[in-house]
Amino acid sequence: MRLRKIPQRKCVACQEMMPKKELIRIVRSPLGEIQIDLTGKKPGRGAYLCGKVACFKLAKKSKAFERALKTPVGADIYDRLEAEFIQVEDVFQASKELEQGDDNGE
Repeated sequence: MRLRKIPQRKCVACQEMMPKKELIRIVRSPLGEIQIDLTGKKPGRGAYLCGKVACFKLAKKSKAFERALKTPVGADIYDRLEAEFIQVEDVFQASKELEQGDDNGE
C-alpha cells in the first residue's frame, strides 16, 4: 500500500511549513465574511495559523491576514477573531493531541 502525501501549509505569521491538520484556517467566504474554520472545508480563500496566540498576534501586527485573504481586515474583525481564536485554541490543541495519540496507538 502506498503512503499518502500529507498536505503542507505555511503559517502566515511564523512562516513555518506544517501538515495542514496541525494549523487553524481563517477563511474569507465568497460573501466577504471572515471567520475561523476548524473543519478546513468551508468555501473561500484561506489563511493558515499555528495554534498559538503568539502567532495570531504576530499576524495581526504584520497584517498577514490582509495579504493572505486579499482583502482589508479592520481592527474590529481582528478583535473578534482574536476572541474566537482564544476560545478555539484549547479545543484545537486537545483534538491535535487526541489525533497524535491515535497515530501512536496504531
